[in-house]
Amino acid sequence: MAAFPFFSSCSALLAISMGIFIQFSVKQPQPYMDEIFHIPQAQKYCHYEFEDWDPKITTLPGIYLLSFADLSVLSFLLGKDLHLLCSTFFLRMTNVVFLMGNVWLLRQLLLRLHCSSDAKTRPPNKVSFTPKNVFQWMSPRELSRLFHSTSSGSNVVIME
Repeated sequence: MAAFPFFSSCSALLAISMGIFIQFSVKQPQPYMDEIFHIPQAQKYCHYEFEDWDPKITTLPGIYLLSFADLSVLSFLLGKDLHLLCSTFFLRMTNVVFLMGNVWLLRQLLLRLHCSSDAKTRPPNKVSFTPKNVFQWMSPRELSRLFHSTSSGSNVVIME
């Protein structure tokens, strides 16, 4: 029964995110801001052109590979051609998928930090909010994962 509030919250977050996503996509169907660089690069990956790279892009290729993987799975499940699904709409939708992945990973992190059976690693009920006290139960690897990136897709990969 403890998981019910989490999944209810996830459903609400997904509904709100999809509402915002659809409104934005209707009002701005063409690539916007930095999407003018990222959408064509991701579409190259959908055409299996992994060696072709726009030198203006500083984003690591893993994000494009994740979008390619997500859309490949969707293509297989729907029986549609990958080239058709590699549109601005579906490439933007991968951010919603990453958002939900980050929510689940955050839940897993919190469960690990606060529900540990080992008394040495369990944080006290009262935590003072200094960096030393807040993060003393996290290993350096976990800290680097937490603060490494601002991209939703990167966070999913890093935190996993």
